[in-house]
Amino acid sequence: MGSMEEKLKEYAQLLVRVGLNVRKGQTLVISSPVECAFFARLCAAEAYEAGCREVVMNWSDDALGRMKYLHAEDDVFDTVPLWRRHFYNDYALEGAAYLAISASDPENLKGVDHGRIVRAQQASGRALKDFDRLQMCGGFPWCIASIPIPNWAKKVFPDLPEDQAMERLWEAIFRAVRISGDGRCVDQWHQHIETLARRVEKLNQLNFKSLRYTNSLGTDLTVELPEGHIWEAGNDVTLAGQTYIANIPTEEVFTSPLKTGVSGVVYSALPLSHNGTIIDKFHFVVRDGKIVEVHAEQGEEALKAAVTVDEGASYFGEVALVPYDSPISNQKILFYNTLFDENAACHIAFGEAYPCLQGGQEMSKDELKARGLNDSITHVDFMVGTADLNITGTTHDGREIPVFVNGNFAEGI
Repeated sequence: MGSMEEKLKEYAQLLVRVGLNVRKGQTLVISSPVECAFFARLCAAEAYEAGCREVVMNWSDDALGRMKYLHAEDDVFDTVPLWRRHFYNDYALEGAAYLAISASDPENLKGVDHGRIVRAQQASGRALKDFDRLQMCGGFPWCIASIPIPNWAKKVFPDLPEDQAMERLWEAIFRAVRISGDGRCVDQWHQHIETLARRVEKLNQLNFKSLRYTNSLGTDLTVELPEGHIWEAGNDVTLAGQTYIANIPTEEVFTSPLKTGVSGVVYSALPLSHNGTIIDKFHFVVRDGKIVEVHAEQGEEALKAAVTVDEGASYFGEVALVPYDSPISNQKILFYNTLFDENAACHIAFGEAYPCLQGGQEMSKDELKARGLNDSITHVDFMVGTADLNITGTTHDGREIPVFVNGNFAEGI
């Protein structure tokens, strides 16, 4: 067992060298909460060691964010200042690397007017078009990772005192990202990515026409896949040929559904922490791709707001397969953080589709839409995987092949 210092250094190394694969002369933008400054500095030091041109910081703060939503003047939420636009869009156009340290209180925005949150999202979607487009099509390497902060740790481990909750959350995160302190995590990640690559290859060979999801919660959902779709895994390559891993941890293989080809009922398997609100025990009724009914025992208003951000928000953009048996789900911890929770269970996202088509990265928005992919300024993952989830794939010649049996990949996939 390495010391905490060694594990932290190994984590920073993993994010900079494997997650982003920072190149000599490349700029790195780090977005981080102020509480995580010590770790942001470790990542910056690692990046400079890798030959980074400059590390640029983008700080955030839960408390100030909450104050703004509660007290700022109303027109603030309809505009994005010019300097903010330039900050995101210009670095993206330059091909800078982006590291986001994602750590926030899951209930930070409880009681805030959802209308303000939606409007701020819409304004941001309009202003950061270049950034969003390049992020989706491999214009620059990006990576999202997390470290604990007290409010979040207390939510995950409510029965423990703060220092112990923090310690437990650190342990859980290290286990999820394959850091044990023996200095081998980079090798382990390369092996893990190879396993995912084999699955992707198999699913691409099968070339399913549709997938049907069923479980005892009541999910019965048919997902049609677009012609020429491809499955991908967490590792990606930019248009300039730089490999990166957008989410650390990652356990998923994913593709994009046909926008109008999703029908049935889908139930959430885990609570969703979205925009500082917890949404729980929810389900959607879906017809011809569109969410036509939204029901939730907790956070229904927040969920209704989330699926109406724009026209595409009520259609789906991603289906992801994650074995129930993985380093994250085996910990049986609800993280209240999508980065971890989505990698503990199969999930589906409403909103923007990744360009998961042959040659998709080079296609324009209009070409992707013409091929049946959804377009939106939002992309929200929610968990649908359970220990009894079954998924059956139907091929173009009508064969039915099990993809998931009782929560895990069927044999041979």
